[in-house]
Amino acid sequence: MKKYFVIIIFLQAIFVSSFAQSKPNYWDDVQTIKRYDQMFKPPVNPVLFIGSSSIRKWDDLTQVFAKYNALNRGIGGAVTNDITFYLNDLVFPYQPRQIVIYVGENDLPDEKTNADSVLNRTVRLFKGIRAKLPNVPIAYISIKPSPSRAKFQDKAVASNLLIKEFLAGEQNTVFINIFPLMLTKDGNLRPELFVGDQLHMNAEGYAIWKKAVEPYLIKK
Repeated sequence: MKKYFVIIIFLQAIFVSSFAQSKPNYWDDVQTIKRYDQMFKPPVNPVLFIGSSSIRKWDDLTQVFAKYNALNRGIGGAVTNDITFYLNDLVFPYQPRQIVIYVGENDLPDEKTNADSVLNRTVRLFKGIRAKLPNVPIAYISIKPSPSRAKFQDKAVASNLLIKEFLAGEQNTVFINIFPLMLTKDGNLRPELFVGDQLHMNAEGYAIWKKAVEPYLIKK
């Protein structure tokens, strides 16, 4: 009997070790969010912001959009497929009255990814949301022009155009094009809107986002 007990413990150890090595991207981050929700009850029917680090690092988002009952559930570094994967963790449990999305920029550096790839992933994300939340309004923030990713700018522009065209045919959906708002009048990049890595925004950059996004938010 002792022999079988040892074998069971050994197999469990192998399983745990295997899972630790093959955990989905950002698994630990999502579990941290879920534990936080157990300790601090999230707002009821929030305007839910999801996506990558440009959402995650919007530190004063809940204060800036307090009257909209905003909730920040961004994940730093996430690509589009990551957000789709975690819909059951980061979206559906909150029963949001509106969803604001920023994701796709981190897809661009993969040289195998083109504008059609970004579109297809976005469509999959959108349909994943609509499968359980068919009528909830969705606001999609376009990919931004980050100076550190200037070499992917054409891919970003093409992706934005395709996504805009797709969303134009969907109900309760808006495309918020922040790309031109973050360029000079001559169409040049604006490094002063970003922190040192020239990827993440500073307060001036987020001020542009606030002005662009707020008209589309839904109050209770």
